[in-house]
Amino acid sequence: MAATPSSSSRLILLGTAGGPTPKANRAAPSQAIVVDGHTYLIDAGNGVARQLVKAGIDLNSLEAVFLTHHHSDHNADLGNAIFLAWSGPLNHAVDIYAPPPAKQMMEDFASLNRGDIDIRVEDEGRAPFSQMYRVHEHSEPGIVMEDERVKVTSVLVQHPPVTPSFAFRFDTPDRSIVISGDTAPTPALIELAKGADVLVHEVMHVPSLEQLVSTEPQADRLMEHLKASHTSVAQVGSIAEQAGVKTLVLSHFVPGGYPFIEDDVWREAAQQGFSGEVIVGRDLMEI
Repeated sequence: MAATPSSSSRLILLGTAGGPTPKANRAAPSQAIVVDGHTYLIDAGNGVARQLVKAGIDLNSLEAVFLTHHHSDHNADLGNAIFLAWSGPLNHAVDIYAPPPAKQMMEDFASLNRGDIDIRVEDEGRAPFSQMYRVHEHSEPGIVMEDERVKVTSVLVQHPPVTPSFAFRFDTPDRSIVISGDTAPTPALIELAKGADVLVHEVMHVPSLEQLVSTEPQADRLMEHLKASHTSVAQVGSIAEQAGVKTLVLSHFVPGGYPFIEDDVWREAAQQGFSGEVIVGRDLMEI
């Protein structure tokens, strides 16, 4: 059945922190796009199932999960998101679109939780957990999936040393939403986002990096990684302007907790060179 023009989409920022260490003020990075009651989850960091519930999203509405890349702040709860939904209302298979080794990850997850799975199947009459997901591994850019509600397209972005790393574009009946994933400035992302209604882009506040990495034992190596594989908030406005997007949403904040940076600092830096609207993302914000 074809989607109708009256169909509407919801974009919910489930978590807006960057980095694997848990933050007091922001959850791990993840977004949900809901179209006609069907939920498409982008990334699955720690606590994502609870964030879905806090956002008022029915876990049984979970249609598909898309991983931008394999860093733990983006994939730590890939298995848990489906496992915890299965222990509740989930009654259908969820499609997983992710780079390798996603299949092995899900097999290992099921093995790790075999005791609980077997008990719940026998005691509660649940369907086998293996029937609750289908893994589709991909390593190349292009159309990832398309159904009657959404078309999902990917490009490769620069996030060394993790390869492949993807950005996604979701074209729904009422608007287009682009999720940058983790990336340094990448021309392919600008092309992907051309004319999009919303671009959700990661940001890094370079002046605060020294204070951030001072708490790490390998400060020099971490600083090198951050500068090589992320986008500064001073750069992101130009990226959004070149793409011609209407709204720029800041997320995956580095630093995401310490040191604390006021919203106005993020907004003013991102607005430079951008003629559209800038939104400083917050957990559970709907756009």
